[in-house]
Amino acid sequence: MNRIVANILKLFLLVVWETSATVVFADSADTLSLFFAGDLMQHKAQLVAAQRPHGKYDYQACFAHVASEIKRADLAVGNLEVPLGGKPYTGYPAFSAPDDFARALRMVGFDVLLLSNNHCLDRGSRGACRTLSLLDSLKVLHTGVFRDTLERMHQYPLLVEKKGFRIAFLNYTYGTNGIRPVPPVVVNYIDREQIRKDVFKARMMRPDVIIACMHWGVEYELVPRKQDRELARWLLSLGVDHVIGAHPHVVQPVEVIPDACTPEDHLVAYSLGNFVSNMSARHTDGGMVVRMTLKKVAGHTRMASCGYGFVWTSRPVWNEKGDFLIYPSGIDDKLLNVKEKTGMKRYLEGARSLMQKYTKGIDEYFF
Repeated sequence: MNRIVANILKLFLLVVWETSATVVFADSADTLSLFFAGDLMQHKAQLVAAQRPHGKYDYQACFAHVASEIKRADLAVGNLEVPLGGKPYTGYPAFSAPDDFARALRMVGFDVLLLSNNHCLDRGSRGACRTLSLLDSLKVLHTGVFRDTLERMHQYPLLVEKKGFRIAFLNYTYGTNGIRPVPPVVVNYIDREQIRKDVFKARMMRPDVIIACMHWGVEYELVPRKQDRELARWLLSLGVDHVIGAHPHVVQPVEVIPDACTPEDHLVAYSLGNFVSNMSARHTDGGMVVRMTLKKVAGHTRMASCGYGFVWTSRPVWNEKGDFLIYPSGIDDKLLNVKEKTGMKRYLEGARSLMQKYTKGIDEYFF
């Protein structure tokens, strides 16, 4: 009888706590805030802009307007769309970013970098291993690519413990541009049978939350495919709590999906677009960030709040300052010149129109 009463009380507390996903981020000892950024890219023009004398690369100006928001989160996660494969540093189609780029990401507050994407093998398996070694030396957590099956066995799913919360991260890609890893290197591909096993293993770790980060979809498509929506729901049915997507290089809608059996909500962001890049085509010159707060209620962890925000990349041709600069949507427009205002307005109008048309249960927040 006591067990029944306890379960009823627990359900009652969850229902009382249940509200729509509003943008109220209240940090406290029993909450954990997570920040998700889209594609972190380094095209040739970005390399040229960041290069300084004596072979150094400087990204301080690039992240100056967003660093405080990244650092404010308890855990900040980004999709590293480039390998750290060493010299010569190259842009599209076969990327290799400077080590200074990884150092800058660590300095501005990124805690976890996702590696399983279509460019992770641009410098082959050796470049992938070099990426792992550099991130390890910087003490930056990462997942999705492994030196061998033994490393994957011991380090996957990636379990991150912070403020008494246990978060399990999964990461998969649809492909690697036709390049296959040379054994023993392992890349996580989207394979339902393997994912099923990985989710089961993640659940055995007894995490508070399981988050699947998927590299999927069709480039430049503003609406996710039917099969991606179906895959997201399949992941939720296995026990994944939230799904964060990347790859299309444009923002796609966000869904907050109520759980069928509990008062829980599941966040599905199909594509966060580009956090920083040299892309300039319509809808590709910016991206979206997602922030969520997890809270423990009656010993149970749930998503207390969530919100999305927009960022836009100002290129040297726009700002005439020689650097690529990431601007949040809430930036004081007095800091922008006429060209930047025009470009950013065009991006934000398109992104907001898309969100207003397709997104429910989550609101925009400004930083």
